[in-house]
Amino acid sequence: MGGSVTEVRSKQELDAAVKAGAPSVLHFWASWCDASKHMDQVFSHLATDFPLANFLRVEAEEQPEISEAYTVSAVPYFVFFKDGKVVDTLEGANPSSLANKVAKVAGLVNPGAPAAPASLGMAAGPAVLESVQELARGNGSSQVQQQGEPVKNDSLEVRLRQLIDSHTVMLFMKGSTDAPKCGFSQKVVDILKKEQVKFGTFDILSDIEVREGLKKFSNWPTFPQLYCKGELLGGCDIVIAMHNSGELKEVFRDHGISIAASDEATNEETGSGKVGITESTGLSSALTSRLENLTNSSPVMLFMKGKPDEPKCGFSRKVVEILRQEKVEFESFDILSDDEVRQGLKVYSNWSSYPQLYIKGELIGGSDIVLEMQKSGQLEKVLLEKGIVRKENLEDHLRKLISSSPVMLFMKGTPDAPRCGFSSKVVNALKEEGVAFGSFDILTDEEVRQGLKAFSNWPTFPQIYYKGELIGGCDIVMDLKNGGELKATLSE
Repeated sequence: MGGSVTEVRSKQELDAAVKAGAPSVLHFWASWCDASKHMDQVFSHLATDFPLANFLRVEAEEQPEISEAYTVSAVPYFVFFKDGKVVDTLEGANPSSLANKVAKVAGLVNPGAPAAPASLGMAAGPAVLESVQELARGNGSSQVQQQGEPVKNDSLEVRLRQLIDSHTVMLFMKGSTDAPKCGFSQKVVDILKKEQVKFGTFDILSDIEVREGLKKFSNWPTFPQLYCKGELLGGCDIVIAMHNSGELKEVFRDHGISIAASDEATNEETGSGKVGITESTGLSSALTSRLENLTNSSPVMLFMKGKPDEPKCGFSRKVVEILRQEKVEFESFDILSDDEVRQGLKVYSNWSSYPQLYIKGELIGGSDIVLEMQKSGQLEKVLLEKGIVRKENLEDHLRKLISSSPVMLFMKGTPDAPRCGFSSKVVNALKEEGVAFGSFDILTDEEVRQGLKAFSNWPTFPQIYYKGELIGGCDIVMDLKNGGELKATLSE
């Protein structure tokens, strides 16, 4: 306490600090995440303004035990404690929300002191306000504004137009040309370098106002976006198609865009090529070949910490959950088991952290990008475009089987060759009543056999269904037949 931030080195250390009972705020951050670094500055200022509270910091990937305990899947992430218990959380870079939540947990230093100006939506000291305003200016946030200064759409449109026209060929991307933050941006950069044209770039991750505004301005919901003389050409897929067909070169020629001089083209080409590989990477040809084989070893390949059933960090767990939600079959590689792959892949992909997700050998990105793509629907689109077919989970498969015929019999054997007396009785009863039915031999598929027991909450076979609803087993079928109700029950 006393206005400083404490670096937490173990879960035991954290537990001891929280159990002491003082109000505490825990910041999960990552050294590779710019948003974390910005929010850490705000966090430090808040520690000064609230000296009676504990301000604790954990590097999420370096402390997987702590990250897993609080189900951290993205950074920055904050956990708020009072009287030794978690009372609130906050995910994302939102300085206003952070300051307000800290104030609620820690309270003002002097009970009678007024909060900071309400127009900023914060209750913190002037040092924090200044830091937040600086952050807001740096990332284009519209969340922190002085009262009476609404966002001016006209001025934003002017700014967007100026940015688009700032270069003859202009690319709005995630990251920079030397350090792209998504595989799609990296692909377009590589193509432009192959086309040997000079181009400007803007990192949309650095300015949320530009990022969201450009989506509406261009009526194009995703990034990257490539413009030529102020006109939108399209995103990654369109640029790839135009490049492969030669149309992109024609567009540049028709717009009078000259090819860069050979020395300039060479300089711009440095660091390009497939997923960042150049002669200067220092990777041996054997390691390069191994990494290429690994990234292409499955249509969907995840390099993660741990295994899908036992992730060793929250970020890896989040990507696994997303892929499972998308019902995508994927393979994984535990980078903790092989340091050569762990360090080499960072160079190979020009991506410094894990997890890394590849689709058909192309880098998609890390947990933040995969999460954002899922939320926007872009991940599903990419999977479809790459020919990745969703797998059915067992429940979906069972429902499809049950609904494959109005009357559906799950039995041992086939109607012509039953493999148990109970199945034979039901088949004969249905035939005698003239009921048409479909069948499935549960002896041929152990997963269906065991899964259907749990799905129907009926432990034995045969099982007969009508229009997707379970009627029962052999005894029930025979009772219905003997009572003259079987045909009517299966034809209502």
